[in-house]
Amino acid sequence: MGSPSAKVTIVEFMDPSCEACRAFHPLVKDTMKKYKGKVKLVIRYAPFHHGSDKAVEMLESARKLGQFWDVLDLMYGTQPGWAAHHNPQPELIWEYLAQYKFDVESLKSGIDKNATAKLIAIDLADAKALDISKTPTFFVNGKPLPSFGYEQFQKLVADEVAAAYAK
Repeated sequence: MGSPSAKVTIVEFMDPSCEACRAFHPLVKDTMKKYKGKVKLVIRYAPFHHGSDKAVEMLESARKLGQFWDVLDLMYGTQPGWAAHHNPQPELIWEYLAQYKFDVESLKSGIDKNATAKLIAIDLADAKALDISKTPTFFVNGKPLPSFGYEQFQKLVADEVAAAYAK
C-alpha cells in the first residue's frame, strides 16, 4: 500500500487479533498520510492468536475487492468484541461487516482458504527466519526498530525518509 515508486518501505508483521497491532494502526495510517508518495507499506501476516487465520482470510478477500483498509479498520474497531484471547469468535466479524453495510456475500465468496493458507505459511516462515515472536514487528528499509515503541517507529521512518530523499 502506498506508492509503488516510494523509496522507503515499511514492512509490518501483524495479527488482526493483536491488541498492540490495533493500538499501532492509527500511527501507521498517519505515517502513510504524512509521507504520502515517499513510503509504501507491505503487510505480512503473523496470525499468532487463535482464530486470526479466519480474519486474515477476510482481509485477503477484502484486498481483492479494494476494501482492505476499510475492513481492517472495522476489525480493529470491533476487536474487543470478537478477539477475546480466552474465546476468540472471528465469525462475529461477519455481523459487524453487515452492520456497516459491507457486501458480506461478495467478501465471503472471495475467500480462498488454500491461497490464504499458503500466504500465511510463507509469512510465518519469514517471521520465524527473522526471529519474530510478537506483533506488530516493523522493518523500515530492512532495518528493525531499535526497540519497540511509537517514538522509535516515527524516528526510524523519519530518518529513512530523510536519507532516501536527501538532495
